[in-house]
Amino acid sequence: MKDFKIIIEKHSDGYVAYPLGIAGVVVGEGDTYEEAMADVKSAIAFHLETFGPSVIEQESPVLEAFVA
Repeated sequence: MKDFKIIIEKHSDGYVAYPLGIAGVVVGEGDTYEEAMADVKSAIAFHLETFGPSVIEQESPVLEAFVA
């Protein structure tokens, strides 16, 4: 499986995670960082099974992401 960059946001009520480089909406969530990561990995796998490999962007313009 291809490696994806995943953005994880911490909110007051838990974590939200989403990958970069995939067409469509793919989101994971959880009460902990680990739960959000597991959920987004499952969501990525489901998205790829459902829509096929064509949803993977060949060249993601994002090299790194920073919070400032």
